[in-house]
Amino acid sequence: MTDDVAELCRIAEQAAAIAGQAIMPLYESSIAVELKADRTPVTIADRRAEEVMREFLLKECPGHAILGEEFGETPGHGTYRWVLDPIDGTKSFIHQVPLFGTLVALERDGLPIVGVIACHAAGEVITAGEGLGAWLNGRPARVSGVSELAAATVSMTSFSRMPKYYPSGFRALCDSAGLLRTWGDCYGYLLVASGRIEAMLDPVMNHWDVAALWPIIREAGGRLTTWAGQDTVGNSAIASNGTVHAELLAVLGSA
Repeated sequence: MTDDVAELCRIAEQAAAIAGQAIMPLYESSIAVELKADRTPVTIADRRAEEVMREFLLKECPGHAILGEEFGETPGHGTYRWVLDPIDGTKSFIHQVPLFGTLVALERDGLPIVGVIACHAAGEVITAGEGLGAWLNGRPARVSGVSELAAATVSMTSFSRMPKYYPSGFRALCDSAGLLRTWGDCYGYLLVASGRIEAMLDPVMNHWDVAALWPIIREAGGRLTTWAGQDTVGNSAIASNGTVHAELLAVLGSA
């Protein structure tokens, strides 16, 4: 085991790559889709990808805890915990849309210090480690310098979910943002961190959806908060380049 953040980033990237090797052969094939108890879809690709990541991490980092979307928590013996979402954007995966990805995070004492978003079909991998910056396909990644919401591109996973939870905030956003798109799930956060859009929104998130995003957005120079404007990993997410964040929270009526 190691405490070196750069080495832990390498391990996280390798875990995501191993997941991709399990996922991509199934991407264009017809595979069975099941509905979980919460009515979200799951496939054999989700389960197989998490299995191979767990096998790798248990061998590479014995004693580290692991939390995964499909198989729950494996206790550890120290301060580290891996957090895995084998396919973030399963609906995109099912429809053969390349905006899905694998999320890998490493927490130390409960705070994510390493994050990877690996969008296998899109050919883009962004990695960040505490104090090391963010890197997209090996090159430095940085948020945009757009300073006004009126000039900003804002994305979200679903146009139906936003008005369901925050109808007035959604209407205000439609009137205020420069451009709205649904480049959703983890790919939207990759776009924020690499400076191609200014903000990404999700009113409801699970821990495995957001843990990897925390170091990536922050190390790229942006800001990630809950919907209430708290600078923490929570059950919702607003990510931005930082300069439009306060205006975005005000428009959404979040803070």
